[in-house]
This record gives sequence, structure tokens and C-alpha cells, in this order.
Amino acid sequence: MKFSLVLATVGRFDELVRFLESLDAQDYRNFELIVVDQNGDDRLVALLRRYRQKFSLRHVRALARGVSCARNLGLELVDGDVIAFPDDDCWYPAGLLQKVATVLNSHPELDGITGRFTDGDGNTEGRWLESSVLLNRYNVWRGAIEFSIFLRRRVIDVVGPFDETLGVGAGTAWGAAEGTDYLLRSLRYGFKLKFMADMTLHHPVKTSHFDANACNRQQKYEAGIGRVMRINHYPFWYFPITCMRTCCGVLVALAGGNFLKARFKYLSVLARMRGWRA
Repeated sequence: MKFSLVLATVGRFDELVRFLESLDAQDYRNFELIVVDQNGDDRLVALLRRYRQKFSLRHVRALARGVSCARNLGLELVDGDVIAFPDDDCWYPAGLLQKVATVLNSHPELDGITGRFTDGDGNTEGRWLESSVLLNRYNVWRGAIEFSIFLRRRVIDVVGPFDETLGVGAGTAWGAAEGTDYLLRSLRYGFKLKFMADMTLHHPVKTSHFDANACNRQQKYEAGIGRVMRINHYPFWYFPITCMRTCCGVLVALAGGNFLKARFKYLSVLARMRGWRA
């Protein structure tokens, strides 16, 4: 079983070094890394040349910006049996690829698996599913994030490219949920995907502070979530239910005197509504 890892990157160096180190530390070696470079300079050339001596690595340039656009370019080059989409600021724990290979080899009925994430100190964000379970259109929001998705090649061949209007750098208001959209499309084709509660990847937690930058980023994410719910034809009763918990979070934050957090959650709800209405 060969892995093809499609990594889109722009503006980062140290974080990418961390990922490359974690990838080189994997005991499972049957993989290729396709780095889709959206930088306007050569900051990665020497780094990637060095790692090309350690494992199979392809470095391609992307003229157009956007993570979905970059992933689609990478998908044109993959030749593995399992495809994944690591972020340029995530990193893999020891033994991850072996674990994924073991699960998929042991369960040929599964078309893909997903996991959760923590940062280097064990912190996380969001509400993850509590146990391993098959994904459906309602629990998928708590059972996957882009860099934790591992799909068999047959899924990619049928579902096709990512929606390039979604995701970071797309040039639209919909700055997230491109991976969830891809999973929803996969589910519509009848593919069987499973969340593995004991599969944990690593990524920085970005909502520990609620300053202006965090609010701006979250609004793009939430607008993307609302948009993906709408284009995937969720029933109208479902959307207000998804907003209710966040609204309760606003009230709890206000009651506790955490006005920055209350504002953060309030703006999140408004952005999700904009995405849904659009």
C-alpha cells in the first residue's frame, strides 16, 4: 500500500521543517510527498532538495493561489493507493502511516478513515466524536479535519477535484470546510468512511485567544461551513440547530465576563449565517 501525500504550502518554512522531520521519522516508508509550492520565491528549494534524498518527494509550483487549487494540482500527479492532504503546519505522530495502513488492510470494506488532532501539549479545539464510528452527513462535522483524511484512490477517481471556491486562499468568503465538502460528496457516492477515535494527528490550536486576528480568521471559517451546508442541501431545520450551541456559548461567555470570547462566538454565528444565505 503506497501513500500519496499532497501538501499545499505558502508563507511557511519552520512549520514545514517540522512536518518533514515527522514524516522522515515514520517507520512505514512506502509513500510519496507532493509539495505544491505557492510561494513567489525559492525559500523551499534547498530544504526540499535535502529531503528528496531521504524519501520520494516531488516539488511543483502553483501559479494560482488557494489550498483547494493546489490540492487539485497535486491530485493530477498522485500514483498511490491512499491519498492524504497534510497541512504545512501539521505534523505526524510516530507510527501514523503504519496505523493507517494496518486499518485499511484489515478492513477492505472501508474507503477511507479520518482522525482528530491535538497540539504538542495535548490541547485540542472543537467537539470530536467520542468513539470510532462510520461517518454520515450529520456527524462528519465532528469527525474529520482536512489533514486527518486518508482516502483510497478509488474515492478520488470518482469524486474528482476539490471545490476551488472553498478553502484558505480561494479568493472568496468561504475560507474553510473544503475537506468536509469532499467527504460529503464521497458519502453521496456511497463510499464508506470511518472516524477513528484513537488516531490523533498534531496541529497548532488557533482559538486559544480571541483577538481581532482570531475573529477575522474564524469568520472566514464559519462562512465556509455555512456555505458547505447550503450547497450540500442540508434541511432548513438543521442549520439553526448547529447555530444554537454557539449562541449558548455567547451567553455563557457573557455570564462569565469573557466579553472577547462572547464577541468571537457572536461573529462566528453571523458569519455562518452569511455562508448559509449565500
